[in-house]
Amino acid sequence: MNPASPGSQTPTAEIVAAGNEVLLGDVLDSNSHLLCRQVTALGGAVTRVVLVRDDLEAIATEVRGVLRRAPALVFTVGGLGPTADDMTLEGLALGLGVELELHPDAERLVRAAYAGFAAAGLVPFAEMNEARLKMAHLPQGAAPVPNPVGGAPGVVLERGPTTFVSLPGVPEELAAIVEHSLSQVFDRIFGVAHYEERTLVVDLQDESAIADILGAVERAHPEVYVKSRAKVMGPAVTLRITLSARGDDPARVDALLQPPADELLEKIAAAGFGVRAEEDPV
Repeated sequence: MNPASPGSQTPTAEIVAAGNEVLLGDVLDSNSHLLCRQVTALGGAVTRVVLVRDDLEAIATEVRGVLRRAPALVFTVGGLGPTADDMTLEGLALGLGVELELHPDAERLVRAAYAGFAAAGLVPFAEMNEARLKMAHLPQGAAPVPNPVGGAPGVVLERGPTTFVSLPGVPEELAAIVEHSLSQVFDRIFGVAHYEERTLVVDLQDESAIADILGAVERAHPEVYVKSRAKVMGPAVTLRITLSARGDDPARVDALLQPPADELLEKIAAAGFGVRAEEDPV
């Protein structure tokens, strides 16, 4: 099984990022990149990433599609804030066929956040208003998770085999929630899943020169994903080759990777090109 196409034992994840500013090209979607790396490092596989406008029906349509595909984990990104165009939770509720309701724990988190912001002089007042209270209205069945640096809490909701995790679009807030508030969610979904990657660097300007070698090694080791990453051609350009695999046992993953890495080193060198191994952990 090629890890590029996750097997039945690999937890899969999808990402639904909402934001007109991303689709307009005003903001780069670095959040999806961070989440892809996080899922990969945990031994999972992201199978789908989609960008949608701040539109209720567009968000709800994606949620309904998620329910049909039933991945283990879905991140929604953006649209958790206090303004009218922050409508991701409403779209999530619409797609799931539930209502929004004021969640007391979410309200407590929002109140505490703004009290802290006001004490630090970051906002003009500490009191709750309708806009701030909006961030404490969650889809029925959802629970908030702390946002260590922002006002809007993250949201976790389980529906059948799928866990929805809604995160704010501000990159610093999203990263803080992922790092500090989702360990239990990740442990439950990914368990002891392990991902490992090896990198080879080849002194070569043209990846087509070793395409046959790469293909033969990949066919001989179907559980290892072999990917060459070329850049612009030129006399000083090097080619990077990554080999990756995943599984429940780190020792077995390591054992899967070593033979194809050794074969590539030997065969590329025999073809007359400089090649070396490089540490490149996820």
